[in-house]
Amino acid sequence: MGSIRGLFPWIFFTLQFAWNVIVYSISEETSPGTTVGNLAKDLDLKVQDLEHRGFQIADGPYKRYFDLNVKTGVLHVRDRLDRDGLCGRSAKCPLELEAIVTSPLNMYRFEINILDENDNAPIFPSSHIVFNVSELAFPGERFSLPTADDADVGSNSVKSYKLSPNEHFSLDVQGGAESASAELVLQKALDREKQPVVQLTLTALDGGKPARSGTTKILVHVIDVNDNIPVFSKALYKAQIRENVPRGFPVISVQATDLDEGLNGEILYSFVSTNKVSDIKHFSIDGVTGEITVTGDVDHETNAALEIRVQAKDRGQNPRAAFSKVLIEILDVNDNVPEIAVTSLVNVVREDAPVGTMVGLITVKDADAGPNGAVELKLAEAVPFKIENTYKNKYSLAVGGRLDREKTAEFNISISATDGGTPPLTSTSVITVHISDVNDNAPRFPEPVMNVYVKENGQVGAVIYTIAASDLDAEENAKISYSLIDNNHKSAVNINAATGEILALQAFNFEETKTFQFQVQAKDSGLPPLSSNATVKVFVLDENDNSPVILPPYSEQSSVVSENVPYSAEAGYFVAKIRAVDADSGYNALLSYHISEPRGNSLFRIGTSSGEIRTKRRMSDNDLKTHPLVILVSDHGEPARSATVSIEVAVVEHTGDLQTQFRHVPLKEDSFSDLNLYLLVALVSVSAVFLLSLVSLIAVKCYRTNSNFSKYSAPVITSHPDGTWSYSKSTQQYDVCFSSDTLKSDVVVFPAPFPPVDAELISINGGDTFNRTQTLPNKEKSQSFCSDSVLNYKPDSNKRKNMLIQNFMVSTNPKKVGTRPFSPLCGISPSSYNTQQTSRDQGDQFLKFRNRNALPFLFNTGL
Repeated sequence: MGSIRGLFPWIFFTLQFAWNVIVYSISEETSPGTTVGNLAKDLDLKVQDLEHRGFQIADGPYKRYFDLNVKTGVLHVRDRLDRDGLCGRSAKCPLELEAIVTSPLNMYRFEINILDENDNAPIFPSSHIVFNVSELAFPGERFSLPTADDADVGSNSVKSYKLSPNEHFSLDVQGGAESASAELVLQKALDREKQPVVQLTLTALDGGKPARSGTTKILVHVIDVNDNIPVFSKALYKAQIRENVPRGFPVISVQATDLDEGLNGEILYSFVSTNKVSDIKHFSIDGVTGEITVTGDVDHETNAALEIRVQAKDRGQNPRAAFSKVLIEILDVNDNVPEIAVTSLVNVVREDAPVGTMVGLITVKDADAGPNGAVELKLAEAVPFKIENTYKNKYSLAVGGRLDREKTAEFNISISATDGGTPPLTSTSVITVHISDVNDNAPRFPEPVMNVYVKENGQVGAVIYTIAASDLDAEENAKISYSLIDNNHKSAVNINAATGEILALQAFNFEETKTFQFQVQAKDSGLPPLSSNATVKVFVLDENDNSPVILPPYSEQSSVVSENVPYSAEAGYFVAKIRAVDADSGYNALLSYHISEPRGNSLFRIGTSSGEIRTKRRMSDNDLKTHPLVILVSDHGEPARSATVSIEVAVVEHTGDLQTQFRHVPLKEDSFSDLNLYLLVALVSVSAVFLLSLVSLIAVKCYRTNSNFSKYSAPVITSHPDGTWSYSKSTQQYDVCFSSDTLKSDVVVFPAPFPPVDAELISINGGDTFNRTQTLPNKEKSQSFCSDSVLNYKPDSNKRKNMLIQNFMVSTNPKKVGTRPFSPLCGISPSSYNTQQTSRDQGDQFLKFRNRNALPFLFNTGL
């Protein structure tokens, strides 16, 4: 901070730098012509450049108070500065100004803070004050005194009060944020007979140096009678209301009590008039209830807080009163919309302008306070511009991204200002910025490769295609010319440089040239010019200018080819096959075959696409012996072309008479390869060996069967309804079980009568004996009963074969095994078991049958 002392001790200047803003301080009432500061020097501007750059103070509400010397850059006071008129009772009085220079354009902000001087003395609202005080008033009774008003602020405002010396009253001074207030306190009881009137002098002192003062006279009339005064429930009442509340809105109710009876105890409420009449003009109080209501418009921006003094007076002959303060805080409501002002603007910006190029200056204001007045300025939509805050409510609009005129030639930039209220208020402003063109776009073809389709035999000089390149630039930068480059077909095509029309210089023949290509260049007229290339592929389209040609042996147009068909031929008998070709392509070469004569033929048919002629039905005695056929071969062109061939089909009685001309029937080129022959021989050999082995094995097993088994008739294996195999004979049935893993399973044959009802675990050891060892497993194991538990034995060279049969339980109920259904086990139907006719001999027979390799007789082949 720097300071400059003036000629007078009460004038001084200060210079501050904060937030890149120069701040000067000067006392009010400074004489015109007084130097405020060297603005050019503080802004680091060259004095010799000030005049031709137009150094001046920008227009504003405070410009008339100051003058700027453009030759020296010194800022002077121009007019009288009255801080009280400019800023009222505000604690600070900053005057915001702006200085502008051109070439280049720039703006500098500075503030001049007006310092308060103690040039106003306190003033009371009236020259005298009258109080009526009963002689029965008790010491300590208080009387509200009007506050003095001082136009100065801060330390120069009213700070204290003094009362002239007396024996009855004293003064109670209460300090406040802006000014002090005082109350008259009775110290000693009054006696009307001794002194009916007490005269006092009240002096108000401010905090200036030297201090200033103001006085008023106090007249106290001593009245005899009422000896009790009303008492408020609170010395200070506080309330909060929002601004702009409707009229009649209740604010607060004050309450006072009086111990007297009758009229002396009835209280009337009223406001106490002060010098701040505006504080109470928007409110009223009910004299009986003490309710304070709103009667006018309250505005936070005008008064943020109001102090109202309330009086409670009884209705005695000599009424007595009490006083209280009501502090009403006016809460701000977000009722002011932010205001946006554009101070300067550049309307046209080049599309290659760098980021940060300044476009305009913006100022935003909001009359609300606190968060309701805190404004955020931003762009309402995504545009290549940005808003930057330069100082307080000052913003700049600058280029924030790459500009492209071809995408957007004009921007209507919508700027929104939103305050921090609830709900927030928003205002918008639209700034129009035009983008000037730069030749930054080369001509563009619709596609890098363009296909052109031209019919053969076209006219020479006809336009076969028109190229239309586009350029996103404007005016001369978008004017395009065309040319052929890398053209190996100069004799075939040419291009119009202005219109892009491609002309055919010759007629094309599809059978000679089906496609060719060349390159086209498009160049604009910008400086420097830009160009791009594209490839044009020309496809010659076929026309149906070739007729079908029938291949030998049916190609002779003048002769009739004969074919013989036996009388015993079945329906679908192959007679002949017609083959034809067409030099054209596509549908022009797609051929179809039809029998054109005789029409309504009922004996022969021809494949539309294959050309095979076959019989529709068997021959009958009513049919002719010779059938002349005319075959029509046509393509699918527009118009279609065709060819015909005649065939005479003769019907012969015996196959010996059938003389097939193989030249007429194309042979199907199918051959039986040597590899197929080798595979067939190998398959037959393996099958023969397998069958021979199986027969030998069955013969050996049958020969080794003992006499006990020979009494049974030859068994038969059948498919069981439950998915197993059954081993059957005339008097008995055996069910066969085997594992799903056929490489490890044996087959067990169960006779129809089975062991006793109780569950057993039967083991085959050295002899044919039964030993009970274990019961059945749980239900989950029942499904694999045959494959894993009953039938799964492993041969061992050192031990005899063992077989474990688990828990075959057959109860008196033929449908149950224990508590589980028996039918899923091995596919054995419970009905095949006779639970009442079981014997140990039958079990012995089963074991002997097993031990004597009767089972291998069936399936001991690893299945």
